[in-house]
This record gives sequence, C-alpha cells and structure tokens, in this order.
Amino acid sequence: MTLIALTGGIASGKSTIGARLAELGAVRIDADQLARDAVAIGTPGLSRVADRFGGAVLTSDGSLDRAALGGVVFNDPEALAELNTIVHPEVQRLADERITAARAVDPSAVIVYEIPLLVETLDERASANNWDLVVVADAPAEQRVQRMVSLRGMTEEDATRRISNQASDAERRAIADVIIDTSKSEADTLAQVDALWARLTGPH
Repeated sequence: MTLIALTGGIASGKSTIGARLAELGAVRIDADQLARDAVAIGTPGLSRVADRFGGAVLTSDGSLDRAALGGVVFNDPEALAELNTIVHPEVQRLADERITAARAVDPSAVIVYEIPLLVETLDERASANNWDLVVVADAPAEQRVQRMVSLRGMTEEDATRRISNQASDAERRAIADVIIDTSKSEADTLAQVDALWARLTGPH
C-alpha cells in the first residue's frame, strides 16, 4: 500500500491531480469533505461545536450554519483554535477509517489523501514522514489569483488575501517528494500525473 499526501495552495490544481489519480485507480480521500462530514447533522463533532459556540451557529434544520460560525471565529484566533481542536481530531478519525477500509479491500492500494493545509497542520504528531510520498501541486501565486478571479468569481483582493493566509510556496516545496507543475495546460498537468502513476505502479 502507498499512502500519498496531495497538497498545494488554493487554486493550485490539487483537485485535477486527485481526480486523475482516482481515474487511474487510486483511492481518493478529500480532507475538505471529511471536514464537512465531521460536523454533519447527528455527529459528535457538530454537538461539540454547538455546545461551545451556541445554537446561533445552527440553521433551523439543525445543520451547521457555516457563515454564522465563520463570523464568530474569523477575527478571533482563540475561538478558531478551539474550533480546530474539535474538528481536526474528528477529521483524522474519519481519515483513519477510510484508509483502514481501503487497505482491507486492497492491501496494495494507492491511497491519495488530498489535504490542502498539510504544511499548516504538520506538528510532532503528524510529520511529513507519516506519508510514503508527499505530492505538491505548484503554480505561481499570481496565476492562482487569476484562477480564483476568473473561475470562482472572487475579487483580486480577496484571492490575494486567501493566498497570504496559507503557507508559502517555499514551505510546501520543502516537504515535497514530487512537485507537479500546474502552471501550463491541463494536458501537461495530466501527463505529469500519468508519469507519476506509472512510477508508482510499475515494476520495482
């Protein structure tokens, strides 16, 4: 079994790489989706969020009101840290469940864990050494800003702020085993992914 961490800054092309690896036969796990699952209706995670931040962060149907919660934690680092101490362990638990399930089905599976904030969440308990391979999607910040403006309808100012709030390109490259350059065409990106897959699954 090969466990790959796939990371990169916002609008760096992670999803394109992850989707291609899944097409080729990898098991794809998306940390963003797990973060949503961790606070879905009926979960211990949502109960703990509501206990800590109050009923005002819930909608009328009992689901999480992300905008309301964002309003509470956006300018309050202490509240954000408390939220993370609730959500991150739940995400890790769900990820471990998915990885264990994938291994049970196929002990030799290639598992790709798409984790945007890998650098930001690395610590003594979760070092880059936990992964068989760290793959970084890489494109210049200016290009990623333009992608967010044209594809996501964000303002240039908002896009630039989002990038500045994340780890730097240099920090991500420092932990990379493989860098996929996503600055050219999609076909070029996919060709690099295909080459990586051939390397992972070919004779050793």
